[in-house]
Amino acid sequence: MKKFDAEFSWQAVPEANRNNFWKTLSVMLGMTFFSASMLAGGELGLGLTFSQLIAIVLIGNFILGIYTGSLAYIAAKTGLSTHLLAKYAFGEKGSHLPSFLLGFTQVGWFGVGVAMFAIPVAKVMDWNVYAIIFSFGIAMTLSALYGMKTLVILGYVAVPAIAVLGGYSTFSAAEAIGGLQSLIAQEPASAISVAAALTICIGSFISAGSLTPDFTRFSKSPRQAVSATVIAFWLGNSLMFIFGAVGALAYGLSEISEVMFLQGLMVPAIIVLGLNIWTTNDNALYASGLAFANITKLPKKVFVIINGLIGTLFAMWMYSNFVGFLTVLGTAIPSIGAILIADYFFIKRRNYAPFETMIFQRVNWIALLSWAIGVGLAQFAPGITPLNALIGTGLVYIVLMKVLPNEIPVKGVVVSSDN
Repeated sequence: MKKFDAEFSWQAVPEANRNNFWKTLSVMLGMTFFSASMLAGGELGLGLTFSQLIAIVLIGNFILGIYTGSLAYIAAKTGLSTHLLAKYAFGEKGSHLPSFLLGFTQVGWFGVGVAMFAIPVAKVMDWNVYAIIFSFGIAMTLSALYGMKTLVILGYVAVPAIAVLGGYSTFSAAEAIGGLQSLIAQEPASAISVAAALTICIGSFISAGSLTPDFTRFSKSPRQAVSATVIAFWLGNSLMFIFGAVGALAYGLSEISEVMFLQGLMVPAIIVLGLNIWTTNDNALYASGLAFANITKLPKKVFVIINGLIGTLFAMWMYSNFVGFLTVLGTAIPSIGAILIADYFFIKRRNYAPFETMIFQRVNWIALLSWAIGVGLAQFAPGITPLNALIGTGLVYIVLMKVLPNEIPVKGVVVSSDN
């Protein structure tokens, strides 16, 4: 008897359990309202003119939209999570590598997120930072147990609140330095190149964006999934960059909550910061639960609890020691998404047999080799690092799958084929 849970960790989401467009958009916007994007926006704001910033943010999020939109299409078409999709390209056991990498990084970012909330709040309120970490971490873990229902509700509440309060604070910050004309006239103290700026813009979210299928598999149609995803990145992620950039230009602070503290908006700041991190962290726990459920075949909720506790208990340590490591590790993740896209659109030509009928090969070594080459390209090739990983990995995988013999999983059987 096949294992089953309400979040469909081991099977495609049935048509009867699919969500409408607005629920999908709510979840994806909540996902893109991410504090790290504001920090990246602040870095861009200090290194670019305001017009250059707008151009880079729009181009970067357009590229992210194409990448995540492609994954959203596949997920809605098949109803499968990132980890179940990986079985088609990486094999039954081979899919454990992407699941581990994706799950591990999300647990790390959960812990970092908890600390990112607790530290500034403890400072301005003179509260015990560990008490805040414990209470906030446990609360987020408990809410994540309810899966997509919580993510939808959080999105409905958090997205308007962050947009309105953050927008008000940003307009106030702009006025403090002379309004829009002054923003446009600002010259960067230390200019950064277009390639470096796009690397920051795309790289800040491409790791989490690789988990798009975990959420868009609940969409009623590929069109709805792609539309919600692209809108979320163009609107949600762009807003976060602009909030961070304006705060950096006006006050030298890229985190909107710190700007609001400085503006005397203490309660709104705590609300914005808390909701911002809560939406992203619950997405992280949800995705990490699916990842480890794929590896162990234990229920997702078990790992939501375990991962939430680990992230909470080690939040301060992760915040102090783990951010750089997670950022480096994040360069290994876009190559996973590139292989999923290349396999579905170019190797299998949008013709995946139903998941329940499949007998997968154990490991597709070509996928693992392509992933390793893609990671190398991301680390050492000149240019825009995330694009090197995406385009390089995809091309390598397609070529190797065409020229090397490999077992191709088909409906009900696995056959040997010389591609």
